[in-house]
Amino acid sequence: MIGAIIGDVIGSVFEIESTKTEDFKLFNRFSRFTDDTVLTIAIANSVLNRTQQPVPWLRSYQNANLYARSLKEYARRFPNAGYGELFIRWSGRSTLRGYRSFGNGSAMRVSSIGFAFDTLNDVLNEARLSAIVTHNHPEGIKGAQAIASAIFLARKGKDKPAIRTFLEQRFGYDLSQTLGKIRPSYTFDSSCQGSVPQAIIAFMESADFEDAIRKAISLGGDSDTLACMAGGIAQAYYKTIPTTLITETKLRLDHSLRQVIDSFNTRYGIKL
Repeated sequence: MIGAIIGDVIGSVFEIESTKTEDFKLFNRFSRFTDDTVLTIAIANSVLNRTQQPVPWLRSYQNANLYARSLKEYARRFPNAGYGELFIRWSGRSTLRGYRSFGNGSAMRVSSIGFAFDTLNDVLNEARLSAIVTHNHPEGIKGAQAIASAIFLARKGKDKPAIRTFLEQRFGYDLSQTLGKIRPSYTFDSSCQGSVPQAIIAFMESADFEDAIRKAISLGGDSDTLACMAGGIAQAYYKTIPTTLITETKLRLDHSLRQVIDSFNTRYGIKL
């Protein structure tokens, strides 16, 4: 999931002033982690502590509650990370039920699930559970499942055509477009349906991890989240990330956030 967090940090400075080029400085003094990172780590923390109840419906219920409580906890610990208004209202209430969002918040925070689970069915189910606590709209669930399953398939060694075919057939996304055609008219779109396919296409056209981040940000719009989603898939597919990107990103993270990342990588044998 560090790939998603790197994308968030690099993309953070372009969320307000977007760019339409791939030629930009990766880090500057304003580069920071946002809600994408905080909630990605909140979900990862839930995965590390998920329940193993033998009864499937009880396990699903408890894991969904665990995701919800962790999201609320991390939102309280990092209140100034830039959350959406609906999420802020939800995080301050006692309810664990979703608010029918189809925003890309469900997809940007899901990367750890694609890395942690051993079957595609488990990945799809856990991605759904992590989404429905806030994003219980069909598009919100679909976006989370698409990013998580792309990470899982990439991690398992599937090539790009196989990943594309699965995502198109399972989720109905049109992944035949090119960045060259999307970029000129693309504007800020924080919906799953308006950003998840574009992030996937940025990964599909990339040559390596850094290239995936640059391509996602070059679309403009919700740059940190586009790069967060593309970065998670790119990490799983390319396996390696330049050490400088990891170091520069971790320097900008709170110690407690770094601890969850390190614990997650150790638990699931993720080497960079």
